[in-house]
Amino acid sequence: MAVGIALMGAGIFAQTEHLPAIEACNLLTLKAVYSRSQATAEALAAKATASSDFQTYFDEPAVPGRSLADLLARADIAAVAVCMPIALQPQAIRKVLAAGKHVISEKPVAETVASARSLLAEYRQACAAATAAGTRPSVWAVAENYRYQASLHLAADKVREIGGSLVTFHLSSSKFVGPDINYFNTPWRKVPTHPGGFLLDGGIHDLAGLRTLLNAVPNSADKNRITKVTSATSQLLEILPPIDTLRAVAVTAGGASGVLTMSFGTEFGPEFKASVTTTEGRVTWRQDRVTVVRRNPQEGQPPIEVTFPCAAGLPGYPAAEANGVKPEFAAFARSVADANGVVDPRQSPEEALADLELMEAMFDSGAAGGAPREIV
Repeated sequence: MAVGIALMGAGIFAQTEHLPAIEACNLLTLKAVYSRSQATAEALAAKATASSDFQTYFDEPAVPGRSLADLLARADIAAVAVCMPIALQPQAIRKVLAAGKHVISEKPVAETVASARSLLAEYRQACAAATAAGTRPSVWAVAENYRYQASLHLAADKVREIGGSLVTFHLSSSKFVGPDINYFNTPWRKVPTHPGGFLLDGGIHDLAGLRTLLNAVPNSADKNRITKVTSATSQLLEILPPIDTLRAVAVTAGGASGVLTMSFGTEFGPEFKASVTTTEGRVTWRQDRVTVVRRNPQEGQPPIEVTFPCAAGLPGYPAAEANGVKPEFAAFARSVADANGVVDPRQSPEEALADLELMEAMFDSGAAGGAPREIV
C-alpha cells in the first residue's frame, strides 16, 4: 500500500523536483500540498500531473480546515516532504515530527551546526521515547540528491576497487550566479540570513560528493575523515553576500591533506570534479563521467587510465534519475513503507550534519583570516 505524503513548501525546487519525484514513486501517494499563502499553495497544486486526489493547505488567509495544523492532523498522511528556506526548515521539521509523521527535509540539515545538533538531539530523544513505549519511531531523512547520482555510486565503487591508502583528495567547483538565474531571484537567497549564502545552499552538495569518495577508501572509518581546515573566503560578486568563494586546505585524521575550492562567482572556472588519490591509483568523479587511473601490473609500464561515460540518457543512467532526486525519494519511501525500516544511511541526519560541520568549519576559518579550525 502506498504511503500518503504531503509536500510542504512551494518554491522552485519543490515544484520542479520534489513534486515530480513524489508522483513518480509508486510507494507514495500525494495527499496534500502546503504553502504559507493560498496563492503559492494553489500554484504548486496546479503543477501536479498525477491523478491522485489531494488538497491544498495554507495559513494566509485563515480558512477553517485548511491550515498546516489541519494537514498534520490527517491520519491518512504518514509522511511530509519539507522543502522550505533554510532558516525555516528546523521549526517545520519539529512540527512534522511532533505530529508523529515521517519526514524528508531538504539539505542542509540546518543553517548552523548548533541548530542541527539541537534538532538531532531532540529527534534522538523522541526516537528513544517511542521505542520505550513500544511504538515505531518516525523516520527522519535529509535529502542530499548528489548521494543518489549513479555516477557518484560508480566512482565510489571504483575507489573501493582500486584500494590502497589515502594520499590526497581534491574538490573543484566553479559556478557563476548571475542576476537572471531563477534561484537567485528568490528573496531568501538574494538577501540570505543563513551563513555562506549560495556556498551553503549549493556548495553542500559538493561536500557530500567528496565525502562519499573519502568514505569509500578502504578502512576509512575515522582515518579519512577531515578533521582540520584552513580556508580563505571572499565575495567576488556584489550580488552574492556575504561570501561566494572558498579555497581551503583540509587534513584528515590520518594526516592526508587535500584542497577544496568552491565558487559561485567565477564565470570562467574549470569544470566540476572531485577526486581521491590512493597508493594504488586515482578516481575522478565528474557528473557525466568517472576516470580511473590505476597502477599497471606490468612493471615499468605507465599507469592504466580508463574513463567510464555516465551522461544522462546512456544505458544505466536514465535521464529522469540523473540528478538523484527521484532515487532519494524512492529510498525514503522504502524506509517508511517497511514496518521495520530505518533511514537509508545516505540520507541520515548524522551524515547531513557531517557535511554541515565541514562547511561551517571552513566558513569560520575564512572569517578568522585563515586560522585553522578543527572538526571534532
